[in-house]
Amino acid sequence: QVQLMESGGGSVQSGGSLRLSCAASDNSTTIYSWGWFRQAPGKEREGVAAIDLFASTMYATSVEGRFTISRDNTENTLYLQMNLLKPEDTAIYYCAAKTSFGITRHPQLYHYWGQGTQVTVSS
Repeated sequence: QVQLMESGGGSVQSGGSLRLSCAASDNSTTIYSWGWFRQAPGKEREGVAAIDLFASTMYATSVEGRFTISRDNTENTLYLQMNLLKPEDTAIYYCAAKTSFGITRHPQLYHYWGQGTQVTVSS
């Protein structure tokens, strides 16, 4: 069982930056893809970015050019660098891991989830 723990959330002003991290507890399980998701009040969970074992990435249109996803395979850690943050980026951010092959931003295809970390962007 892989446990994921996010860190790095907080409150920033519009235009600011935050870096989220997500550490996996189990190094014996091969994680093929990681994803960052977010959920704002009253909205569905949205796939923000994903990265696979070969460092291929995909982003939601709303964050492309502002957010960067990366992973450290040796440390089993995932990152999300968020720049030029906007109030509409306010949400709980979750990391997720997928042990099957293939990169996707569909939350239904991910096997393990973190508890989430709050990101609040004020105007």
